[in-house]
Amino acid sequence: MKMKNLPLSIFLLLSFLLLLILPHSSFADKKIPAADRVKDGQKIDLSQEKYQLLFQDLTRDKTFTQAELDNLFKDVQIKRRVLVLMDTQWEAKPYYEYRPRFLTKSIIKKAKKKLKKHKTLLDRIEQELGVNREVIIAIWGIESRFGKNSGRLNVFRTLNTLFDAYPRRSDFFRKQLIAFLMLCKENNYDPLSIKGSYAGAFGQTQFIPSSFRKYAISFDGDDRRDVFESTPDILASIANYLHRFHWTLDAPLYVDIGNKLKGPASIKANSLGRKGLVDYLTVQKEQAIVLPTPPENRPLTIVGLEIAPKKGGGKRFVAGYPNFQTITEWNHSNRYAMAVSELAEAIK
Repeated sequence: MKMKNLPLSIFLLLSFLLLLILPHSSFADKKIPAADRVKDGQKIDLSQEKYQLLFQDLTRDKTFTQAELDNLFKDVQIKRRVLVLMDTQWEAKPYYEYRPRFLTKSIIKKAKKKLKKHKTLLDRIEQELGVNREVIIAIWGIESRFGKNSGRLNVFRTLNTLFDAYPRRSDFFRKQLIAFLMLCKENNYDPLSIKGSYAGAFGQTQFIPSSFRKYAISFDGDDRRDVFESTPDILASIANYLHRFHWTLDAPLYVDIGNKLKGPASIKANSLGRKGLVDYLTVQKEQAIVLPTPPENRPLTIVGLEIAPKKGGGKRFVAGYPNFQTITEWNHSNRYAMAVSELAEAIK
């Protein structure tokens, strides 16, 4: 039966039912994981408008020719595992599961050796950039196990996968793909040879491309910023990132404030995550404790860290000082910042 032959009342009823059904269908589609929408090895369609616009941007200032891009992109394929890993990140785990990945006897022992081995270099970095050596070494250890694990995924393929098939952050990874191609051009790197993480981070620093371009520095006497092999460049680049986000040498990282928040300001700050800020005097009053004065009286964040059920459960709350907040500029997870802070303490 054709719709135009239906009685008006039935037509309106069917239209109403369709309106009820369609939003639910759209919602369900959004719930499908990105990895389930593609096949591994699926060739990326370069005729899509977003890729044509990307190529226009890359050729506009003649940094790249269209022939270069055609050759570079001709065989690019989806890496499905990248999408799986993006939706199962360790930063989402409770802290009692997250912490043991990084604070092990082996890592602490190696970190102490690195601290001793590179003392002269770290003296110079502290003097020139004003960042504590233990934190630099802790980040190095967490990011790449001191260079032993910098990632095995092809960064070019990873960034294309995320740009093409990870809608939630497609715009972000478009910018990273452009930054990656630019840094490869600037540093004479082969874009197809660089390996890295599932998020497109690479080198012993695990910088994403835009961070490399902004914060990587040469500290070994040449003009090349080498975060792959040059230890002076690697450690100084980590320090420079923190320096640029206002690290204060020898200032506190965090203070434990108990297993329960006792006042509305602290509770609200905790609920807002890393962006929730509260005056240290307020925390001091609400928690009935004495806190060290933060640099320039800057506000604190309130972080709740999950305790394992076998140890009683609940949370351990800490006040994150400005240096702690600086670490969250490196990685937005409070759990990451806490792991770095505790590893730095362990190796000091």
